[in-house]
Amino acid sequence: MANMNVDRETLRELADEGNETALDRLADLADAAGDVGELSELLDEGSMHAGFLLTRRAAATGDLRELQRISDAGYDEAGNELDRLLKAPTDEQTD
Repeated sequence: MANMNVDRETLRELADEGNETALDRLADLADAAGDVGELSELLDEGSMHAGFLLTRRAAATGDLRELQRISDAGYDEAGNELDRLLKAPTDEQTD
């Protein structure tokens, strides 16, 4: 199998034509670069893979607002993760 190094411009063109695999590849590249802004744009374009990657990042940092935003943008698993974090017991006990 040949090792193909596809450039972002080609991936963007393919994604714009509706190729979901190219859209997912762009999300992977944005995630590797730590470009949360691009991931958010890709989610807005309908990339559920970008939603997954954003959810993973937000859950790791406990960013409840970001999880809500991702859920509102259409990635339902972010809402599930938000609910899980909200229902988790806290370290502080109140009387």
